[in-house]
Amino acid sequence: MKRKKHTSGDDEAQVDMTPMLDIVFIMLIFFIVTTSFVKEKGLDVNRPENKNASNQPSKSLSIRIDETGTIVMNGREVDIRRVIANIQTYLAENPTDTAAIQAHENTEHGVVVEVMNQAKEAGINKVSVLVKS
Repeated sequence: MKRKKHTSGDDEAQVDMTPMLDIVFIMLIFFIVTTSFVKEKGLDVNRPENKNASNQPSKSLSIRIDETGTIVMNGREVDIRRVIANIQTYLAENPTDTAAIQAHENTEHGVVVEVMNQAKEAGINKVSVLVKS
């Protein structure tokens, strides 16, 4: 007579994990395929590069416009028709490519835009408008 070996219950009670792993991978593939990647709309910002090549601070041209439309460049009152000539004279003495325009909040926008256009025509590449915060 043969005797059967009695085995413990732990050896016989095994759970097959294959179907559960199949379902998890199918769900993962489903979510990857159905996910849509949307590029957000917005403005591109031109950030300045960190260049420490020149240790000399560049002198910027200062233009101030008051509420009546009077233009003052580096402490001197200038007619709107002579802005280009005054900027070119300034550039001959002080080579720079930046200008800062500070306009009063009640100034007409057309005057500010005209000064900006004339500064670009005179050879200034970077024109910034200063605002009161």
